[in-house]
Amino acid sequence: MNANWEEILKDRLQVYGHRNWLVIADSAYPLQSRQAIETIVADEEQTRVLERTCAIMRGCKHIKPHIYTDRELTFVAEEDAPGIEAYRERLGTLLTGPEVRVLPHEEIIAKLDRAGELFQVLVVKTNMRIPYTSVFFELDCGYWNDQAEKKLRALMRFGDRPRKARKRKLDR
Repeated sequence: MNANWEEILKDRLQVYGHRNWLVIADSAYPLQSRQAIETIVADEEQTRVLERTCAIMRGCKHIKPHIYTDRELTFVAEEDAPGIEAYRERLGTLLTGPEVRVLPHEEIIAKLDRAGELFQVLVVKTNMRIPYTSVFFELDCGYWNDQAEKKLRALMRFGDRPRKARKRKLDR
């Protein structure tokens, strides 16, 4: 199963789009029961899997990710989880930009669960054995942005009124 995780990821990203999710998880991430959540294993070091995943997603022009990490990650002590400091440092070089959001773990899981009601989710389990290290990618449209969507919605809201008024006049 782990030999082809990259191929599975590439295949899924071809059909995934706005509102699908991808999770690069630690080894203790649970197998979720919701049918829309698929779990595969990449028995590799998590930052390598993250690096490859980010490279693959950069090649997908139809999607862009909103990235979530657990807020708890910033509070885990090195004495409780050896390697956490090095992991946080490496994560900081892999995940940059305004699209990285830090939320409590349970909030991210709730978002993921809601998305799984209607949309596919892919979980890639790695061999990471440090808590709160899963990285969550909420996919968005790669060729449309929030500003364009707001403009469209405003045009629809305000642009409809004159058309409706004109139609009513013509009906009389």
